[in-house]
Amino acid sequence: MEEKNCVCNGECLDKVMYLKDSVYDYRKNLHCIAEEGRVEFKTYDYIKSVLDGLGLESKKWLETGLAGIIKGKDAQKTVAFRADIDGLMSKDGTVKHLCGHDGHMSILLGLIKYVNDNKDKLKDNFVFIFQPAEEGPGGSEDMVKDGIIEYYGIDEIYGLHVNPLLDEGVIGIKKGSMMAGTIDFEINIVSKSAHGAMPQNGIDGIVISAEVINSLQTIISRNVSPIDSAVITVGKIRGGARRNIVAENVSLEGTVRYAKDEVYANVLDRMKKICEFTAAKYDCKIDMSVCNECRAVINDDNLYQEFKDAFKGDNVVELDFQMGAEDFAFFQRAVPGFFFNIGTRNEERGFTAGLHNEQFDFDEKIILNGVEVYRKLMEYKNMFL
Repeated sequence: MEEKNCVCNGECLDKVMYLKDSVYDYRKNLHCIAEEGRVEFKTYDYIKSVLDGLGLESKKWLETGLAGIIKGKDAQKTVAFRADIDGLMSKDGTVKHLCGHDGHMSILLGLIKYVNDNKDKLKDNFVFIFQPAEEGPGGSEDMVKDGIIEYYGIDEIYGLHVNPLLDEGVIGIKKGSMMAGTIDFEINIVSKSAHGAMPQNGIDGIVISAEVINSLQTIISRNVSPIDSAVITVGKIRGGARRNIVAENVSLEGTVRYAKDEVYANVLDRMKKICEFTAAKYDCKIDMSVCNECRAVINDDNLYQEFKDAFKGDNVVELDFQMGAEDFAFFQRAVPGFFFNIGTRNEERGFTAGLHNEQFDFDEKIILNGVEVYRKLMEYKNMFL
């Protein structure tokens, strides 16, 4: 392994290099058993077998998730580290790790092994969380609802994501809002069919849908501050039977992205009112439902500053706000949390494809980079004696 792409100057990867064979093996095995959210049974079994081999107890959460704790000798706080475990359906009909979750799991397993090997020096409590269904439906929200924060007494939580837009060895951080929240919605318009030559006898669902779509766009331009990031996109519309028949039922499907919780509340309220008032105007029925939502990733200010101080002088860059979503946000609504990126881009070796791309891959040396970031952070936080 070349050390020029290490995340930490000076010390580099010396303290975690002994984990190389183990973490490479974790990734190789996990990469071959990718599964979609809520059915990650093989993944669960593999992670459980690794933890059992380390002599660590774990608890099952949501059927396919698991978590555990290594208690410190003089615990002043309990810090959690989370990895997502699900894969994505690919174009060829098989499930693959096209978003790097096999890397996330391998990093956390490597960190667990390091902490377990050094548990005699561990001061604070160390919690590990392997979360199912990050890609949806949101596994983190259900873990929080099921009481994982209270069960382990978690005080703060960390998570990471590989990023092919950042070079290997680079750490990407962001203060405050880092990644967008999402609202995936459906709007069903129930109107009245009639012959196209006699529209007065019907209620035209297509005309109504056009007004709804246009009205939704005014939320962003007139109800959201220009300095706040938000977008509403209607990406799918279904309706009509024939060219000469007034459409009876029309359905719309779309998504909202936003940066702040107050924008979330405002946008959702305005969307509901537009549907309500348009239905009254045209004497029809309009039902709006939220089929999936994820809150915005908002990093805790204190944890951001602590992380930045811990890696002062290292290869750290400030990220722009990202319109992609990540359900780590639900943990952040329960306790202070910090989310960051580690770079995977290597043009020389051809690792340049984006996340969710069929060609996405990375050099496994970045797994050790991730373990070292967490190890150095724990050291800076005085989690070891």
